[in-house]
Amino acid sequence: MPKHSPAKLHACVVAIAVSIAFAPVVMPVPAASQAVEKPYDDRLLRLAEILGAVHYLRELCGANEGQTWRDRMREILDAEGSNALRRARLTRSFNQGYQSYSKTHKLCTTTARTAINRFMNEGVQIAEVLVKSVP
Repeated sequence: MPKHSPAKLHACVVAIAVSIAFAPVVMPVPAASQAVEKPYDDRLLRLAEILGAVHYLRELCGANEGQTWRDRMREILDAEGSNALRRARLTRSFNQGYQSYSKTHKLCTTTARTAINRFMNEGVQIAEVLVKSVP
């Protein structure tokens, strides 16, 4: 499995946000209280969870990136959070990723670094599939 850099994941997430923002609308927009399921939701929710975990773990391991990963998540929310329920689901996934690792990792260890690398790889793979699959 190739090792992907943070810059690669950044670029992919930005590409997703742009693709989603400019995707043509093919169906009427439902009322804000209705759930809007999209065919790529599972992947997008997983990506949100990965971004939350990466946000916590990279900071723990001294990456000094500030709010970079939270900002990437905000870009996805701005592009994809078409109603309060969607935004809440995406935010919950991000927070779940962050909180899961904050409970189990208090120091930057080899295990934490391995998790970062795996998340970077998985995140890039998901992002690339999402960019290709968004109309």
